[in-house]
Amino acid sequence: MEKPKQKIKLGELLMGAGMLTQAQLEEVLAEQGKSRKRMGQILIERNILTEEEIMDTLAVQLSLERFDIGKAFIDPEVARCIPKEVAKKYNLIPFGEKDGKLQVAMSDPLNIFAIDDISFITQKPIQPCIAGFEAIEKAIELYFSKQSTDKALEDLKKEYKVELDGKYDQAIIDEVQSAPAVRLTNSIVNQAITSGASDIHIEPFEKEVKVRYRIDGVLVASMAIPKSLYSSVCTRIKIMAGMNIAENRIPQDGRNEMEVGGRSYDFRVSSLPTVFGEKIVIRILDGKNFDLNRSMIGFTNHDNAILNRILSMPYGIVLLTGPTGSGKSTTLYTILKEFNTVDKNIVTVEDPVEYTLLGINQVQVNSKAGLTFASSLRSILRQDPDIIMIGEMRDEETAHIAVRAAITGHLVFSTLHTNDAPTSLTRLVDMGIAPYLVAESTIGIISQRLLRKLCPSCKRGYLADDREKKILRDLNVVKLYKPTGCPACNNTGYKGRIAIHEVLYLDSKMRSIIEKGANADELRTLAVKNGMVPLYENCKRLVINGVTSINEMVRTVYARD
Repeated sequence: MEKPKQKIKLGELLMGAGMLTQAQLEEVLAEQGKSRKRMGQILIERNILTEEEIMDTLAVQLSLERFDIGKAFIDPEVARCIPKEVAKKYNLIPFGEKDGKLQVAMSDPLNIFAIDDISFITQKPIQPCIAGFEAIEKAIELYFSKQSTDKALEDLKKEYKVELDGKYDQAIIDEVQSAPAVRLTNSIVNQAITSGASDIHIEPFEKEVKVRYRIDGVLVASMAIPKSLYSSVCTRIKIMAGMNIAENRIPQDGRNEMEVGGRSYDFRVSSLPTVFGEKIVIRILDGKNFDLNRSMIGFTNHDNAILNRILSMPYGIVLLTGPTGSGKSTTLYTILKEFNTVDKNIVTVEDPVEYTLLGINQVQVNSKAGLTFASSLRSILRQDPDIIMIGEMRDEETAHIAVRAAITGHLVFSTLHTNDAPTSLTRLVDMGIAPYLVAESTIGIISQRLLRKLCPSCKRGYLADDREKKILRDLNVVKLYKPTGCPACNNTGYKGRIAIHEVLYLDSKMRSIIEKGANADELRTLAVKNGMVPLYENCKRLVINGVTSINEMVRTVYARD
């Protein structure tokens, strides 16, 4: 479509399509005059029209193509043919060329000034296409973040000439705080957040320093930093996290809050001395925007029904089990939010406090000051709590205090590292808790894993073979799905994660066999008989339904014969 010669007004176009009344248009124009917001934004905020309805109308009225950024390929070189500042100013991104024209995804294809500017910059005619505002914003950050990192790295190579040799004076610190080091560090963090990473690993080796991001639970290589430049980046990170920059012989921990893209993030930094230097791991927490419910984190209706029965109990211990990084803390916080009312005194003791929740008293463990899980718990019991959350049952002393709190009228939540729900009961006995106390105090156990979901844009169906049918223990399975990889999922074949659970409720029969010293297999058999759906079965359902792959099932779920 040729570029329009005069400005077409969105309001008039929507009225002409019968999507907007004159009265609604006048109201929106009045608000626009006060707030200076985009008309489309006001229409969406007032629930007059959805973004989809606006885009569909524009596409039909102007004969323009809809462009789905999440499912399509964008050539990075084409995307970066214009400056990032221009892309952000007009909320647009070039994505390809067709018939000699530059194809540009725009949230406002009526903006003739944007079209003129892009045509002038690229010296090419423009073919505008319609895409969502937020989708374009994310694409801009994704495709330009790598460019920003590369530029910062080049600047650092040019300007940073001194390699730190262990002598830290103010001049060196000032140089480390210089623009290139700051930009490179910020670019590494920005790229991680844009990619949806939960952790950043910066690992020194003999000749180079590797940067990897943990995305959907799997480490992905990002870039390599020359060894000569690593000291400045490492020192910059340690300064930001409040760590001792002169100490590189022992592990250290630190934290930092930083705003990225208008959102506040909490960064937990850990350093570990290795033979080639300090390895840095940064955990990224979006604690200020914690807003989840049980259905959003994967609980099925069946598991929810069992969990409701557990949570209706006035006192007792509820345990969450699973390996590190399986989402136990997220599930705990989600459940605590349900209890967070004005009539409840909720106190937690954590190491570290991952999310801050208004109305809940959260205690940070400080081992150096003698504030351990056990000592904190003793003090908490004198604070008249209704509900207690213990970040982890690490030792016998903590477990004993938790049991005592549970049998004296408190609802106690905690985590334990075990393979599944039934083995948590035998683990408590192994920790020194008498079987009758385990039976009397424990009311429910939730075991959890996180599975990567297949990318909906590129997953491919295929016929299951005999080996896969054997793994699924179902000879009737015909079709399964596997990853292939596309730009939408960074060629991994997976996009996002989903939690699977097994929820065990301790009824009178279960308590009875615990007191008699039943082993894990006996407990598991009775739990399944009483309605517990094992992790394996919940995962199998997702594999058959095409949500995840059988390889992800084998990688994640411990399948017992």
